[in-house]
Amino acid sequence: MPTAIIADDERLMRDLLRTRLSQVWPELEIVGEAKNGDEAVQLVAALKPDLTFLDIRMPGKTGMEAARDIGDASQIVFVTAYDQYAVEAFERGAVDYVLKPPEPERLQVTVERLKERLAAPSGAGASATANVSDTVTAMLSQLAEKIAAPKPKYLQWIQASIGQDLRMIPVEEILFFRSDEKYTCVQTEKFEALIRKPVRDLADELDPSLFWQIHRATLVNVNAIEGVTRDIRGRHLVLIKGRPDKLEVSRSFLHLFKQM
Repeated sequence: MPTAIIADDERLMRDLLRTRLSQVWPELEIVGEAKNGDEAVQLVAALKPDLTFLDIRMPGKTGMEAARDIGDASQIVFVTAYDQYAVEAFERGAVDYVLKPPEPERLQVTVERLKERLAAPSGAGASATANVSDTVTAMLSQLAEKIAAPKPKYLQWIQASIGQDLRMIPVEEILFFRSDEKYTCVQTEKFEALIRKPVRDLADELDPSLFWQIHRATLVNVNAIEGVTRDIRGRHLVLIKGRPDKLEVSRSFLHLFKQM
């Protein structure tokens, strides 16, 4: 029967992962739990589990630091809340990963990979896990730098004119920005306002995960997008939820919608 430990500073997350693992891999025995990286290293030394599920960020010794100390004593599975850049790094490495919160479908993929590694001949398994100490170490260092890097500060409010008044508008309430030669229109569900800042400047100051530039003169809130259609001229147009507006998408920005 394969064995594992779970290391996460959040008890609820440990409980959730334990529950989901029991659903997709009933044969796996969870032999211990740790609240930080130091406890995880101690548990691996004492219990010698086949697998160690490590949260990346924990107080004291992080999951990445613990992985370096554990080396090839146990196969590492990182539990991460970090987004695509982390996922891409793990896909290239000799470790597996689980995204928070753990979903049964994605967890099943990880479980199948782990079963294959555990079933591999001892020499092949040792070779794979040894990579944690060499090629994966480089990946962990790059990931640590990205996680530690300060996140850019994006605009939270837009100061705009409505007639003779100035209004402070939370950016999440803005459906889209559209510029002409002199002004930029700020459109919300309830009103339209004007600012003098061009879209090219706003594109650098707004969170790119919230606002997509779809045209040199247009930024759109991704949460306001209802869909994309084509007109009789073959142009791609973004439809806005609850509004008649149709915003043209330039060819250079069509890649944003390939998965929609």
